Amino acid sequence: MSELTNTDLNNTLPLIAKGKVRDIYQIDPSTLLFVATDRISAYDVIMSNGIPEKGKLLTKLSEFWFNFLPIENHLIKTDNIFESYPNLKPFESQLKDRSLLVRKLKLIPLEVIVRGYITGSAWKEYKKSKTVHGIKVEEDLQESQEFSKPIFTPSTKAEQGEHDENISPEQAATIVGQDLCDKLEKISIDLYSKAKEYAKTKGIIIADTKFEFGLDENDNIVLVDEVLTPDSSRFWSLENYKIGQSQDSYDKQFLRDWLTKNNLNGKDGVAMDQEIVDKTKEKYIEAYEQITGEKW
Repeated sequence: MSELTNTDLNNTLPLIAKGKVRDIYQIDPSTLLFVATDRISAYDVIMSNGIPEKGKLLTKLSEFWFNFLPIENHLIKTDNIFESYPNLKPFESQLKDRSLLVRKLKLIPLEVIVRGYITGSAWKEYKKSKTVHGIKVEEDLQESQEFSKPIFTPSTKAEQGEHDENISPEQAATIVGQDLCDKLEKISIDLYSKAKEYAKTKGIIIADTKFEFGLDENDNIVLVDEVLTPDSSRFWSLENYKIGQSQDSYDKQFLRDWLTKNNLNGKDGVAMDQEIVDKTKEKYIEAYEQITGEKW
């Protein structure tokens, strides 16, 4: 099965953004078309080949969480996108099962990260300074240990090709204002906590996740982008979880390890070996099936 790494709608709609995974088209001034390709990135570099069906998996999993979480989101419900927009019918092979119609909103310029467990860049910082994003946390934490309560650790939202930068909540407040920052902290921690408790019943630990939010015309906070996928979260196996060490993840673990082992991390134009493609796809499918209870 071939992967879709680029979309081409033959100028039927204007392409307004191209992210690491998504191609975003404008349908009209208030409506966007999100298309999740099969592109995959690691160490901020997109691989030259993709993971077949990855975009479909991300789309279906995001739809599951959008329906599950108690917050307004940017989805526009439609039974059949090709009936609503017949001009897209010629591109059905590119769009089917991997595209979402969404409202165009004013994006809040933060990556809203919630951490429930100490790992990754947070663990590195903690070992040096006993802080996470400049926040004092509990003493004597071990790697992969759960925090006594989830913490809000935002980052900047970088332009394409740039790096997001970890910042403190105080720095985030200078970007978006204290009132909005406080609301984002409460909403994101509540959403993360609800998802974390649900996922545990399915045998998955959500160690951390990234949310993105927008504002509607009345300045209501709306959940946007993707949500709680292996691309935006760390998923661990509850059964195999061991405190005091790094955990195997349901995400790009094989890819990152392979790149590091072959001294390819951060290099452009890298094509993944077929074994890495297959193993990564298996992990994404496993996460989808465990969380949703549906066979892929």
